Amino acid sequence: MSPGTYLNEIKKEGNLSCLTEIVLLGFSDVQNMWILLFWLVLMFYLVTLSGNSILLILTVANPCLHTPMYFFLCNLSFLEIGYTSTIIPKMLQHLWMENQAISFGGCGVQMYFFILFGITECCLLCVMAYDRYIAICKPLQYAFLMSLRECAQLAAISWAIGILVAFGQSISIFTLPFCGPNEISHFFCDVLPVLRLATTNTFKNEVAVATVTVFFILVPFLLILLSYIFIISSILIMPSAQNRHKAFSTCSSHLIVVSLFYGTVTFTYIRPKSVYSLDSDRILSLLYTVVTPAFNPIIYSLRNKEIKAAFRKSIERKQASLVVPSTS
Repeated sequence: MSPGTYLNEIKKEGNLSCLTEIVLLGFSDVQNMWILLFWLVLMFYLVTLSGNSILLILTVANPCLHTPMYFFLCNLSFLEIGYTSTIIPKMLQHLWMENQAISFGGCGVQMYFFILFGITECCLLCVMAYDRYIAICKPLQYAFLMSLRECAQLAAISWAIGILVAFGQSISIFTLPFCGPNEISHFFCDVLPVLRLATTNTFKNEVAVATVTVFFILVPFLLILLSYIFIISSILIMPSAQNRHKAFSTCSSHLIVVSLFYGTVTFTYIRPKSVYSLDSDRILSLLYTVVTPAFNPIIYSLRNKEIKAAFRKSIERKQASLVVPSTS
């Protein structure tokens, strides 16, 4: 049963709210810039879709890229497509049209998939750091520790955590009574803004959100930092400068992506309430939902020789297939 169907069933039983829709005010306070914002968001969304789709196709089509690192990169690309597609189409619709409402069930579904893709990405970035740690710090054991079976299990665990957390959080929030105001100053159904609309004591839900934030955002981030402490320590003691450069280059793309993603997400969900403001929250959310996913495929392609080589080979094969042989 989908989250939306489950919410509708609960609502029929009279255990849900009296709200039928939630109004996402988004960027309604900057109406004079809505056209510019619309085209900028659309451009970033198209870059995200095309860039990640190309990475997926290249990785699947080229046997030389069938390695653990690119297996996880495929998962990351799929996550980015799902993550942005959960939020941006509705955001573009609200920017273009005057009606900024989303149905109550639709809001629940959007929150479910936002949490699912977001938590899964946090776990997957941690798994990718572990992959780089094994490759550099324990190269002789890499083939055994990162076999196809192990990689599939690690990816499945990341997805399972995302699914379970998303289901638990969205159901626990959307089974609260919502009979008060129905407007939030955000452009999507984020957890905390929606939770503030509940017409009951939400202390337990806030504790649950804080627990999820610590265990599935902060802990993976700390594990990534720990992995890179060991990785950098191992690289610095390598006798060959060429090997050091190669090791750094294999980690740099992942490190940049982690910095971009966690830099915005950590400040959004872990910063103290004393520095909280609606404007900064919307801007940070815009960065990690719209801008960062567009940069990820660019970072991995521009800084990765194997991806660039696979892309050139694909273009050459395509050109060769279009060449018509001359007839005598």
